[in-house]
Amino acid sequence: MKTLDPDLLRTFLAFADGGSLAQAASIVGRSPSAVTAQMQRLEEAVGEPLLAPQGRGRSLTPTGEELVGHARRILAAHREAWLGLKGARADGRIAIGTTQDFADSGLPDLLRAFAESHPRVRIELRVGRSAELAQALQGGSLDLAIVMRQAATPDEIGMLREPMMWLCSQKGLAARQDELPLALLDPHCGFREAAISALDAAGRRYRIAASSASLAGLRTAVKAGIALTLRTARFAHSGIVEAPRTFDLPPVPVAEFAIRLRADAENPARDLAALLGTGLAVPGLFG
Repeated sequence: MKTLDPDLLRTFLAFADGGSLAQAASIVGRSPSAVTAQMQRLEEAVGEPLLAPQGRGRSLTPTGEELVGHARRILAAHREAWLGLKGARADGRIAIGTTQDFADSGLPDLLRAFAESHPRVRIELRVGRSAELAQALQGGSLDLAIVMRQAATPDEIGMLREPMMWLCSQKGLAARQDELPLALLDPHCGFREAAISALDAAGRRYRIAASSASLAGLRTAVKAGIALTLRTARFAHSGIVEAPRTFDLPPVPVAEFAIRLRADAENPARDLAALLGTGLAVPGLFG
């Protein structure tokens, strides 16, 4: 009997959640051709097609749809076994820092799973802006951090890639405006710089309608319909959706986040960093 390689299942779920091979490749950090090869290997192991042509892309076959649930359960069992073995005798303290993006989406479930399997490890969480978290990591007050990535650093042990997207209120803008109203974090912010650069390159007129030091301020402005913002899909909930094509907004890049680990971090911090690298890279992997 052939076994199902967990690495292939992770890539398969990246396709199922992302909707395309290109998106799956971005999520798992492989080339599209490598992802295609992985899907072919998984189909050989299953013995039936998992993907079928649909227009210019691919969609899940009935067998593929069925495998999604099995894949999540298999990987959840792998995670629980790995965490249980790692956490049986672990103790100490882990100080983790993260941007608000992951504090709201993805991180809570993973931290809970880690805390349950590592009952003697004390976890301390700090939520903030990337620059201040990076400084805290370098200063030794954090063991690991999830921050927006500007360039490779020696302490980087993982990278998360998430498409940026224009977001607005589910009800649209409250009033028609000649200039595109934006809600952005205060400088310096990678999303702010990406939004302004994209609009400038497209020759699109805009104005800063709302500026905030926190994502809570952006959420209020966007939900009220007084502005649009640029974030990732993690921000799209509770009445905030991707802006419709009728807004004719310019394309934007993929956001990169780094998982950074202090060089002298203890084993529990290294185990948590490894868990976050896997769990956050593929949305819904452990959901």
